[in-house]
Amino acid sequence: MKVQYLIFVLMSIFMVSDVFAQKEGEEKAEWKAFFDKYNTSGTILVVDDRYSSGSIGVYNRVRASKRYSPASTFKIPHTLFALDAGLIKDEFQVFPWDGVKRSFELHNQDQNLRSAMRNSALWVYEIFAKKLGEEKAQRYLQRINYGNMDPSSEQVAYWVEGNLAISAYEQVAFLKKLYRNQLPFQKEHQLLLKDVMVDAAGSNWILRAKTGWKGRYGWWVGWVEWPTGPVYFALNIDTPNGFKDLYKRKAIVKEVLISIGALMPNHSAISS
Repeated sequence: MKVQYLIFVLMSIFMVSDVFAQKEGEEKAEWKAFFDKYNTSGTILVVDDRYSSGSIGVYNRVRASKRYSPASTFKIPHTLFALDAGLIKDEFQVFPWDGVKRSFELHNQDQNLRSAMRNSALWVYEIFAKKLGEEKAQRYLQRINYGNMDPSSEQVAYWVEGNLAISAYEQVAFLKKLYRNQLPFQKEHQLLLKDVMVDAAGSNWILRAKTGWKGRYGWWVGWVEWPTGPVYFALNIDTPNGFKDLYKRKAIVKEVLISIGALMPNHSAISS
C-alpha cells in the first residue's frame, strides 16, 4: 500500500507539473536565432488561438515571467481609464499641444486619441494621469488586475518612471480579455480602443499592437486577428543602444510570427 501510495503521489506531482508547463507554454529554443540575428537579448511569448486546442510558445520563460515597467504599452489600459472617467469624449477630440518642444517631433503638435496612440504621445497621457490621480489609478489597476497594480511614483508618468510593472505573461492575459471585450469597461470603449490600436492590416488579417520603451529595454505587445482566431504576442528586449535598437522590437516579432504562419512573408502593409 505504501508503494502504491508513493506511486500515486509521484504521478500526481508529474500531472500537476505537466499542466503547469502547458500553461507556461513550450520553450522555443529555436527562437533564440531571431534574437541573435539582431544582436539582442529578451523574451517573446506567443499564444496562438487560431485553432480550438490553441498553443503557447515562449522563448526565455524566466524573463517572460519577470515584471518590467510597461512603458508606453500602458497606453492600452490607460486609454480605457480615460474613456471611463470621461476624459476622452471620442477619437476626434483634440488635445492642444502645450508648445513644449520634445525629442520626438511627432509629439510637437495637437493630438487626438488615434494620433496619441500611434505617435505614443506621452504628454497626452500625463494629462490623463494628473486628472485621474494616484488613488483612482490604483483602483482602475486593481479592477483589471494589471501587473503589480502599483502606480506610486515621484513622477507623473508612473508607467515609465514609477513602480508599476508587468510580465509578458500578464500582458497577454490582459490582451486576451480586451480581444474578447471581457474587461470591466463599456464594450464601446473597448471597441474604440481596439480601433485606434490598428498597426497594419491585410486582406484577411488585422494587426493591433503597441510599442513601449523604458530606455534600457523595450516592448511590443498585441495580436494578429485571423478568421480562425487571434495570435497574441508580447516581446521584451534589451535596448542598450537606445534609439538604434528600437526597430528590433517589431523586426523580431514579425520574424517569429512568419515562422509559425501567423504573418505572411510579404507583409509590406505593416508599418515600420
